[in-house]
Amino acid sequence: MIKIYNTLTKKKEVFRPIEEGKVKMYVCGPTVYNFIHIGNARPYIMFDVVRRYLEYRGYDVNYVQNFTDIDDKIIKKSKEEKVSAKAIAEKYIHEIFVDADGLGVKRATTHPRVTQEIPEIIQMIQTLIEKGYAYEVKGTVYFGTKRFENYGKLSKKKQEDLEAGSRVQVDNDKENPMDFVLWKPKKEGELSWSSPWGEGRPGWHIECSCMAKKYLGDSIDIHAGGTDLIFPHHENEIAQSEAANGKRFANYWMHNAFLNINNKKMSKSKGNFYTVRELSELFTYDVIRFFMINAHYRSPLNFSESLMEAAANGLERIQTAYYHLTDLLKRTSHDKIKEEEVAIEKALNDYRLKFEEAMDDDFNTADAVAVIFEIIKLTNKTTTIDSSSSLIQLCLDLLDRLGGLLGITLKKKQELLDNEIELLIEKRQQARKNKDFTLADEIRDQLKKQGILLEDTREGVRFKRI
Repeated sequence: MIKIYNTLTKKKEVFRPIEEGKVKMYVCGPTVYNFIHIGNARPYIMFDVVRRYLEYRGYDVNYVQNFTDIDDKIIKKSKEEKVSAKAIAEKYIHEIFVDADGLGVKRATTHPRVTQEIPEIIQMIQTLIEKGYAYEVKGTVYFGTKRFENYGKLSKKKQEDLEAGSRVQVDNDKENPMDFVLWKPKKEGELSWSSPWGEGRPGWHIECSCMAKKYLGDSIDIHAGGTDLIFPHHENEIAQSEAANGKRFANYWMHNAFLNINNKKMSKSKGNFYTVRELSELFTYDVIRFFMINAHYRSPLNFSESLMEAAANGLERIQTAYYHLTDLLKRTSHDKIKEEEVAIEKALNDYRLKFEEAMDDDFNTADAVAVIFEIIKLTNKTTTIDSSSSLIQLCLDLLDRLGGLLGITLKKKQELLDNEIELLIEKRQQARKNKDFTLADEIRDQLKKQGILLEDTREGVRFKRI
């Protein structure tokens, strides 16, 4: 039984989808004007894990994640680089996919783009005007927040407590300072579209309401994103969608907590701003993902080089154990599970249940990773060259299954030796048999320089990359 902490109700609730066996899930995507930063990576990774686990539990997940491909930041970037806004968007959508693929994030069922949804956006704005929730002034269309009775129910903010100008720009054309833009008039040199209110383009908030409706329906199961989106973005989405459709928009709202850099908020001005691409060159994408899943998605996460190195070491432990098991599987000559291995088989199943218990509890990846390490500890302690192949395969299958759910890379990228190194290892073994220990030591040192550390064990020679 999966339980989800619902931001809307501020409590954990048993997950019950609208349609049995199916999940409609929308996750807010990035504005495509630059490489994604380490903070963007957290929702990408964590809600990818949520999706994977829902699929593991047998749900058919329709996962939608948008791209905001027209925005003030994109327009500014296009002017700086003297290319079209479309060219900027296309460039960075490509780069975002490179990083997402590197992080092991599965592609969404649909990746809609704002510029491809303009007719639907215009239609929803017209509906809001017709229903009396929106109004037009000088080519700008506003949503009237006081016209929507439950405005503030997600963020728990009351309009009277929000002072004009403190969170929004004062605009004398608005009925109320908290009203927000649905459609804005064209500015010179900007991309625009024809509408009943003149040439212009949509405001930010309306896009997600329209794309969720088009690809998932009037009501969806899960809406997710970063904590910074709760207000005003997600609050405004609720107002637009429920006003236009006359139905509850999303049943479960999930938000990941902030990521800090060395205990400080990430900021370019403070010089502690990191893109995923930059970090992947220092620590690899696999380590970045492993670092992220070591914390619960609702817990604040602190990034530092020492913590990333600790994550790299942890991943190395898992990968080394996995390689050891695959190596043993090739060497063992015993097929069936032995009587003394039945208890180990039961322990493995208990760990699976413990893993599922952690993930059922609001997708607690921190506890789930801890279970992976418990499995590693058990396999390191109990599997040898004398173990049955059936037991070793059970260990591998469990790690594949649970590690795959979290997106952990179990096989090292350069796990296989090339022919030259294989020949050197064989040559060293022969030198040892011939008692030519000088040559054996020279080969060992040569391999070490190539990042290969040899370990002589009772099961034979093992290696690991360093």
